[in-house]
Amino acid sequence: MENPADSREIRKIVIVGGGTAGWMTAAGLSAVLADSRVTIALVESAEIGIVGVGEATVPHIRNFNARLGLDEADFMRKTQATYKLGIEFRDWGRKGESYIHPFGAFGQPIGGVAFHQHWLRARQLAERMGGEADGVEAYSLPIVAARLNRFAPPSTDPRSLGSTFSYAYQFDAALYAQYLRAYSETRGVARTEGKILDVSLRGEDGFVEAVTLESGQRIEGDLFIDCSGFRGLLIEQAMKTGYEDWTHWLPCDRAAAVPCESVGPPTPYTRATADDAGWRWRIPLQHRVGNGYVYCSSYVSDDEAARTLVDKLDGKAQADPRFLRFTTGRRKKQWNRNVVAIGLASGFLEPLESTSIHLIQVAITTLLELFPERGCARADQDEYNRVMDLEFERIRDFLVLHYHATQRDDSPFWRDKAAAPIPDSLAYKMELFRERGMVVKYRDGFFLEPSWLAVYLGQNILPRGYDPMADTIDPAEAARRLAELKAAVQRTAEAMPSHQAFLERFRNARAVA
Repeated sequence: MENPADSREIRKIVIVGGGTAGWMTAAGLSAVLADSRVTIALVESAEIGIVGVGEATVPHIRNFNARLGLDEADFMRKTQATYKLGIEFRDWGRKGESYIHPFGAFGQPIGGVAFHQHWLRARQLAERMGGEADGVEAYSLPIVAARLNRFAPPSTDPRSLGSTFSYAYQFDAALYAQYLRAYSETRGVARTEGKILDVSLRGEDGFVEAVTLESGQRIEGDLFIDCSGFRGLLIEQAMKTGYEDWTHWLPCDRAAAVPCESVGPPTPYTRATADDAGWRWRIPLQHRVGNGYVYCSSYVSDDEAARTLVDKLDGKAQADPRFLRFTTGRRKKQWNRNVVAIGLASGFLEPLESTSIHLIQVAITTLLELFPERGCARADQDEYNRVMDLEFERIRDFLVLHYHATQRDDSPFWRDKAAAPIPDSLAYKMELFRERGMVVKYRDGFFLEPSWLAVYLGQNILPRGYDPMADTIDPAEAARRLAELKAAVQRTAEAMPSHQAFLERFRNARAVA
């Protein structure tokens, strides 16, 4: 006799779509639910292509991999991964300028006051004396190491300068999906090949009951995860959830992507270079370099965008450019009844800050924290949507900042972007920083103080003043501390092996072990 409680339990999860989103979801769920009675099925068609351009990540991916119990050396070999200390932005503030958004801190607090406040004070004092202070990048270990093309893992000693940064990966997204597929299938995830022909909804509550394949096979489930990409097969086509369009803030609507041959050792950072109608990415892997041009079709044609991309490659193109069309924004609900949209099915924010895979990870983690019963309580849905909406909005504001904080006026695109309205939430953040260098802090959301500082200062948004608490430290003492820190950062970075040498040594050492 079945226990009444069993009728409320989720017994079968159906993931619709593979690719990075689908197999990350399968891996994450199978790792946590391994000892439960929940079965997981994934439906995908080899005939339907995957986007597969989300090859750069942020440090949170390491937590995801660790939760799965993945060995870093094995993961890196099988995904052709390289290390990533940050993202270089070229030509965003002004043409010819460059800054790096690091995965780590700028300096260390002095007298309980944030380091950048002392740097702002030193900069103003130097200007009054007719001099010039060192740039803030000189005080960031991951930036200096990246500029030197060096890499070593962070120290585990919190007192060490080497503990002030983190790192992420640059990998082949298609290989990562294959890697996680193998991981998932060994943990019981059942993959079914086929195209979905029909989605059946229950009449009484509108829940998805089953999907039917072209072969006639019917796959039932209690909870459905939509990883079908931009088309949103379940969340939109079946559930009619609706979409919130953010094109008025982020107007780029297309991307061209192409891999090319490597012409030198891989750099431990991703590059985003502003171009006449958008920006180009460069992601160095072990076996090739991933490249793309994210652009606004109102300012440049597809043919011209493709020519620009190919003409500016470092090495020989390995394929013809392929194009993606998208509308920046998010679903009005990312969890609707018994359907949870993850990945591109949930919304799209251009990959300027490598957040696509991060949003997949946040979605999986949040779903597990709110894992429902069969009825999918409205409170669970509302909380999930609140968390994901906030994550999307915080990332949106950060991306808009890059476009708005520009002094470029050399093309219609950049002139229009500089003058375009911005979200009120971003305007508030910018005004607070302009006054005396205060960075808005919040409990939830991805980008913290160093990230905002990197873009503000890197794109020439300088405060009118600084925190007066910085004046409690004698200027000579503060100058001494800054000089010591700068020298220590340089020494520590120069002591690191080259990125290429570390890749080889680390891979070989783990392979022998």
